[in-house]
Amino acid sequence: MSVPPESPSDHNEAAPEEEFQRNTHHPAAPSDELFDITTTVDPSYIISLIRKLLPANVKHEEICGITASSLPENGGNPSRSIDESETMKNVENSVEQSVDDKFDCQNKHEDVSTGEEAWEEFGCILWDLAASRTHVEFMVENFVLEVLLATLMVSKSARITEICLGIIGNLACHDVSRRKITSTNGLIGVVLQQLFLDDTPCLCEACRLITLFLPSDESVFLAEALQSEHILCRILWIVENTLNIQLLEKSISLLLAIAESKQDVVAILLPPLIKLGLPGILVDLLSVEISKLIEERSPERYSILDLILQTVEALSVIDDYSQEICSNKEFFQLLVQLIKHPDKAEFANCCVTASVLTANILTDATDLALEISQDMLFLQGLLDLFPFASDDIEARSAIWSILARLLVRIQKTDMSPSNLHQQVLVLTSKSEVVEDELLNYNFDDSSEDHRSSSKLKARTCALNGIVEILSRWRALDDHMKGTLSMEECYVNERDVDKMLHYCCKYTKSTAEELMNAWCLGVITDNYRTVLGGILATQFCCMVLCRLGCSLVERKNMEFAIQYSSSVVCTSTRLMYRGQT
Repeated sequence: MSVPPESPSDHNEAAPEEEFQRNTHHPAAPSDELFDITTTVDPSYIISLIRKLLPANVKHEEICGITASSLPENGGNPSRSIDESETMKNVENSVEQSVDDKFDCQNKHEDVSTGEEAWEEFGCILWDLAASRTHVEFMVENFVLEVLLATLMVSKSARITEICLGIIGNLACHDVSRRKITSTNGLIGVVLQQLFLDDTPCLCEACRLITLFLPSDESVFLAEALQSEHILCRILWIVENTLNIQLLEKSISLLLAIAESKQDVVAILLPPLIKLGLPGILVDLLSVEISKLIEERSPERYSILDLILQTVEALSVIDDYSQEICSNKEFFQLLVQLIKHPDKAEFANCCVTASVLTANILTDATDLALEISQDMLFLQGLLDLFPFASDDIEARSAIWSILARLLVRIQKTDMSPSNLHQQVLVLTSKSEVVEDELLNYNFDDSSEDHRSSSKLKARTCALNGIVEILSRWRALDDHMKGTLSMEECYVNERDVDKMLHYCCKYTKSTAEELMNAWCLGVITDNYRTVLGGILATQFCCMVLCRLGCSLVERKNMEFAIQYSSSVVCTSTRLMYRGQT
């Protein structure tokens, strides 16, 4: 926010004679003593604002003396070599008649509330000015941090404390001022003390300030000050107990910033947080937010749900703490519940993150795939996520990985005609979604690096599973299909044929890629089992797609499919155990 400088004539239009005398009493400064900065705001005005934030019992000479050892030496820039206390004194004299009468309300012992209102006004102006790097450098050079520190130490007003923290938070957005914050003796400690206030806006600004510091080069200094169990317990207490949505968002953002910090900070802060029960707290928060999602559907809470999932995801990729997440069965059930939720467009990002977390968990806890393999709502919800993950290759790969694990489990079970009917119904209802995803793969993910990765194998195994389920349905006699396909659960045979066609087409192109790799000698012996299964299934699919065959021929073909699928299942299990 650009604030115009005030002019003495604004307040003295009726006294031209006094103005003339004042101007002759304060002649213009020599050119070598002018402020060596370029700002959109008069530097004198900024200094006057800083001075008005001084507590009533603190003089500017005391503030200037706080960092006397850090002042520039003589011989540098002339404008920097001036004695700072003298500069502040000269500025005070030059602007004392140009500011509004309320600037002096504290010094004139006016009503306290009036003084606080004036302080708030000046503080808010500085808060806005602190968004500009140019203004920030000048403010720091003129002791704004020392003034704010002195104010925080004596302030009894929650609003004044909030403004101080807000200004420091804006200063923390800039490298120069961030370094100055850490070098200002006692400032970080006083800021952390504000976490023990009961005022929500103050707590929001304190959490924001700490969060801004954590990705910076000064984060280790802050982490060392933050690692006290007393302080960390307070942060977790705020996260657990606050009913204010904004404070909850700010405090969880702080935890996310810690989890995503550089290794030195993580090593300092995460062990005590884990010891204090951070994983359990996150699971409890997730449970509350999903319950509210089901009951209320409050859009303002979607960001909180997303932050919780991002924080858990950040923890799950750290080797020392991933087991804390994967071993929590309640957390897995909450993820499944979220993915199954209908009408997820408004919080699709949350569901996409949930799918990535689910894939990570199933990698370490493969037995959990059996629990959800027969859950048709989960399968449907998972397929619904493809359009929302179209720009996220990792998320799409996670979805295919989950599908592959589920379908491998399904292939190992003896499906009743009723279960087969339900699975085909879900798959064909999402046939267009799957087709679009495969088209996106061909358009976006056709790089050599992507084709040679494990992502390709997970997608291929999932498609082989889909092919087998659809082929089993094709092998059923018409009478059984008619019995199962009631009016509200009718399976469109054209959709079955269409889906079977493009799944086979994709697996054929994949088989060709693997065969080329085999011929070039870049594929291992273990992958030959995978290739054999894919080629066998592909052969069966091509025959089935061209069938107008009898029941006996279909039964024979079903046997061939079951055999080839067993090969694929075995090789897939080996692949996901890391043996290939």
